[in-house]
Amino acid sequence: MHPEFHIRHHDESDWTVIEIRGEVDVHTVPGIREDLGKKIQAGRHRLIVDLTGTTFMDSTGLGLLVSIHKRIRALRLVIVNPDIRQIFTITSLDQIFPIYGSTQAALA
Repeated sequence: MHPEFHIRHHDESDWTVIEIRGEVDVHTVPGIREDLGKKIQAGRHRLIVDLTGTTFMDSTGLGLLVSIHKRIRALRLVIVNPDIRQIFTITSLDQIFPIYGSTQAALA
């Protein structure tokens, strides 16, 4: 993992909020996949992935989110960075994922 990268999570009602800070790329995706996989195996099938602190995302990050979405179907994203949001718009993934401006909005 990159030194500036970190992931943490907490449960809010029926949802698990996963906060990802730093770059989501070929180097960090394996750790994210493992972390999210553990949550799903533990029965947490409603996830909010908070990308507020994400500074970069490549195709491996997008692929991971698509894969998780196919597994659980209850995946919401929080994106405030216009560069990250543009990736979802260009790829039309904004038509698949519900995207929110804050974790509180995603929980509502």
